[in-house]
Amino acid sequence: MRKTLLLLAACGIAAGAPPTFADQPGSIEFLNSGKVLPTTLPFSEAVRVGNTLYLSGQIGIVPGGMKLVPGGIREEARQTMENIRTSLEANGYAMTDVVKCTVMLADVSEWGAFNEVYRAFFTERYPARSALGANGLALGQEWKWNALQP
Repeated sequence: MRKTLLLLAACGIAAGAPPTFADQPGSIEFLNSGKVLPTTLPFSEAVRVGNTLYLSGQIGIVPGGMKLVPGGIREEARQTMENIRTSLEANGYAMTDVVKCTVMLADVSEWGAFNEVYRAFFTERYPARSALGANGLALGQEWKWNALQP
């Protein structure tokens, strides 16, 4: 079975913060709930600046560890989206607060399967989104552009 990997980064926002807000003492919070990612990793799960929450990228790992869920792109996409929801909720936000997503797929030919899962996590108010194929993704996965290979 071919391994696939999806990385999705999302930014939730309740209200915009002015650019100078970060200059105020105590206005930036570095957050690690431990509900998705191990707290021993060298980055924050989320960073809150005023009312804006920035999430680190998420992949389809079993919460609390670094092992991908089995089952391929659909299961990895579903777990990735669940991980994003868990991280948002741990910090007082919801999927309805997400305004921008960046999607990185190890295999661009799996775009349609990803979209099927993605749609289930949002209503008619879809966030703005960028998507690309990438190599060197987390957990040693490589990008495969199968749609262009003979």
